[in-house]
Amino acid sequence: MKAPLVSVIIPARDESGNLPSLLDEIARALAALDHEVLVVDDGSRDGSWALLGARTARDPRLRPLRHAESAGQSTSVWQAGHAARGEWLATLDGDGQNDPADLPRLLARARQGDVALVAGHRTTRHDDWLKRISSRIANGVRARLLQDATPDTGCGLKVIRREAFLRLPYFDHMHRFLPALVQAQGGRCVSLPVSHRPRGAGRSHYGVHNRLWAGLIDMAGVMWLRHRSKLPAALEVTHRETLDEPVEQARSET
Repeated sequence: MKAPLVSVIIPARDESGNLPSLLDEIARALAALDHEVLVVDDGSRDGSWALLGARTARDPRLRPLRHAESAGQSTSVWQAGHAARGEWLATLDGDGQNDPADLPRLLARARQGDVALVAGHRTTRHDDWLKRISSRIANGVRARLLQDATPDTGCGLKVIRREAFLRLPYFDHMHRFLPALVQAQGGRCVSLPVSHRPRGAGRSHYGVHNRLWAGLIDMAGVMWLRHRSKLPAALEVTHRETLDEPVEQARSET
């Protein structure tokens, strides 16, 4: 089976009210591009899995995955990234607040060849005041400590080369630090403005407390990883090694 250009990854928990319209929007936005869509039902209790099963019967590009019990957004993205077949991975949240119409623009920038990750930057937020303030503080602290030159790492809309993603270390909540982790591996990241919309249905599973304390611990860990990284490191190949493959091939043909 031919590998698609891009694999869209959607972690979703109890988002049955948002998934149908979101999947329709993705199909329209990427109609001209070879793609697949992996939705990870992260322990939903609202009928999301049955909805995805019914939709798969008429949409061959849809590949639903499931956790019987919630394993979290990072685990969902990590596992879907390994199951994906595309050259590029595009992530967006299952709540419908990210606009799929932004995907072709982010993908076009990524395919220019000079970056490993393109992150969305929500310049206009449609959240309540507490979420906006806490996000602004978190992004400010993160940018100052990690120096990742990414104004909005909390935005779920990102495009990353799958090869680069597979090299990243896994830990819970890693999805919040993808630019810093990519940079620690020697990759370059850029940000582009993207749309942000009000949540259509359901409610958020994140609050100030389950973001703040875990985020501080994770940030310390990412700082340590970046401090200890020696990448990128130039790796020279010996002349003999470059000849090994043709030599072995010649031997096998004789």
